[in-house]
Amino acid sequence: MEHLTKQTFMEKVFDFESNQDWKYEGNLPCIIDFYADWCAPCRMVAPILEDLAREYDGKITVYKIDTEKEQELASMFGIRSIPSLLFVPMEGKPQMAMGALPKEAFKEAIQSVLGVN
Repeated sequence: MEHLTKQTFMEKVFDFESNQDWKYEGNLPCIIDFYADWCAPCRMVAPILEDLAREYDGKITVYKIDTEKEQELASMFGIRSIPSLLFVPMEGKPQMAMGALPKEAFKEAIQSVLGVN
């Protein structure tokens, strides 16, 4: 799992300084976990995401964004509560889910939103 900064976010996910409309830059669908170190539900989600990153290795990418360090990215997505998870398919708009989801809910979203089995 990779932690994104504004710079790596623009290279790997969305170059918002060049594009007005959403254009995903990645080569695999991804999940982006907006979190903070002090957030207990975020710490509950972290091992689930690590499991999923291993389970879907080569099929999806899992990124993390520390909302304390990357406030511009958090505000761009209107993050008000954490954890917030952005599911980014190859085609179409990303979808946001909020709160500490159980693993099964992540797997359902990976199938339905990201189109990955």
